[in-house]
Amino acid sequence: MIIYLHGFRSAPASIKAQALKARMAERGLADRFWCEQLPVSPRAAIALAEAGIARARAAGLTPTVVGSSLGGYYATWLAERHDLQAVLVNPAVVAPLELGAYVGMQDNMYTGERFEFTHGHIDELRALEVPAITHPQRYWLLVETGDEVLDYRHAVDKYAGARQTVLQGGDHGFSRWGDYLDAVIAFAGLGGTTCAGLGDTPCAGNASGAQAGASARTSASPGNSGPAAAGDSRP
Repeated sequence: MIIYLHGFRSAPASIKAQALKARMAERGLADRFWCEQLPVSPRAAIALAEAGIARARAAGLTPTVVGSSLGGYYATWLAERHDLQAVLVNPAVVAPLELGAYVGMQDNMYTGERFEFTHGHIDELRALEVPAITHPQRYWLLVETGDEVLDYRHAVDKYAGARQTVLQGGDHGFSRWGDYLDAVIAFAGLGGTTCAGLGDTPCAGNASGAQAGASARTSASPGNSGPAAAGDSRP
């Protein structure tokens, strides 16, 4: 079972959530995908995700959390708390600091809904911080060095020892997500694929797989610039 957690100001209608949902449906796994609109409150978002995890386990399923941006921050806490595997896509690492500039009225980029992000929400984020991961082997980190919102190097350091795919270029939305759908599904233990176990290499059947595979093992370069204040990138 994949529990997908979208990012800040995002929604289940996001590009990555919809792409993974569609791919799982193509493979007959539609009922193994969970993605709901997360509340603005981090505490409430975690409670909703935990309810999804509990339902999956009650049905005899093994959940894997997949989190993008802020969803990656949530996924880390959930993985540590509930002993889960997690795929982290351009994750927020120090969310209380990274989202401090967004306190005030915001718009959901997909639903258009207006909401208020408060200092109280920042405090809730602090309560979810994981100072250090305990079992690196449970994680798969996917980052692109061209992320214009978050500094990918923070994630590389945070998840040291975990499986890491560091791709040159790209953006905060993780432009090569389509190349990794089958590998993410395989990581969650949902059916065999030709790329299962290849780690950083995308499945050959995915678009641009060979080209992305050539970049997948490139090391992160300390010379890349840090984050920029680009709030419109879609997580």
